[in-house]
Amino acid sequence: MKIEESNIVETSDYRVIIYPASRPFETKEAKAITEKLFDFLATWAAHGKPLSSSFKIEKNQFIIICVDEEKEMASGCSIDALGKVMREIDEEYQLGLFDRMKASFIENGEVKTLKLIDFKSKVRNGELSKDIQVFDFSKNTYLEFLGNFLLPFERSWAASIK
Repeated sequence: MKIEESNIVETSDYRVIIYPASRPFETKEAKAITEKLFDFLATWAAHGKPLSSSFKIEKNQFIIICVDEEKEMASGCSIDALGKVMREIDEEYQLGLFDRMKASFIENGEVKTLKLIDFKSKVRNGELSKDIQVFDFSKNTYLEFLGNFLLPFERSWAASIK
């Protein structure tokens, strides 16, 4: 299930912050997360100036926050406020949103997530097919996200695993 609650314009290069969960959201979790993010983003500001922002839940497992910094730059304090809300969500639902030592990929049409060490081991041992697609959480702009968030194994960061 994909929830899209966004006014993202696909041609604009917004700043993107990706929060990858370690597992798919349950329906009630996705609804509660959506409501919490709607409430937060409606009042999100930097130095008293509203931030033009939106979000979407991708593949029912990844929270994508977008900020139009051409209108107003997100400040350190505003990013801290977002981090606080995301930590609350993470703690409430035990999602592993801040665990960057994991890899997510699509195998046989299903999103899977492994600890990074286990993912690397399975790649080295040939336990994972090279036909998988791999997610890249390092994207900083929406256009990078659109074109490079999910890549075939051979074009992804995982291809360098030896």
